[in-house]
Amino acid sequence: MRTVGGTVPFPVPAEVAFDYLVEPANRPQWQSSLAAVEDVAGEVGVGQTWTDVTTPGLRPAMRTTSYDRPHQWSEDGTWKRVTAALDLTFAPTGAGCDVHFRFRITGPGPVRAIGLLASYASVLPVRADLRRAAAILGSRTT
Repeated sequence: MRTVGGTVPFPVPAEVAFDYLVEPANRPQWQSSLAAVEDVAGEVGVGQTWTDVTTPGLRPAMRTTSYDRPHQWSEDGTWKRVTAALDLTFAPTGAGCDVHFRFRITGPGPVRAIGLLASYASVLPVRADLRRAAAILGSRTT
C-alpha cells in the first residue's frame, strides 16, 4: 500500500507536539477540514475513538491505532467504503522537533486508484494543517 507524506518542523519539544496533535479535542484548532470532534470515547491512546465532523459534512469514524509517546502515533478513519490512515513520527531537533507525516487513502475496487490520487492531492493541505499546529504551539511558547 503506497503512502505519501512529508516533514514539518515544530518549535517545541517532541512531547509537547505529540500531546497536542494526538488529542482529538485540539484537532479543530489546527485541522482546516474539521468543524468539530464528537463522541470521543476512551483515554488518549490505542483504541480511543471519536467522530470527525468535517466542514463538507462528512463524519468519518476515527480510531487511534498506535501510540508510543513521544515517538509515534497513528490513526485511521473510515467513511462509507473509504479508509484514511495517518502516521506521525516525532524526531527531536536542536530547535524543537520534526513531525514526519505519512498517510494513505484506500478503498475497494475503483476507489483504490482514486484513493492514491486523493492521497497525493492531500499532501499540501495536510502539511498546511501541521504548519498551523506548529504556529499555534510556537505562539504559546513566546
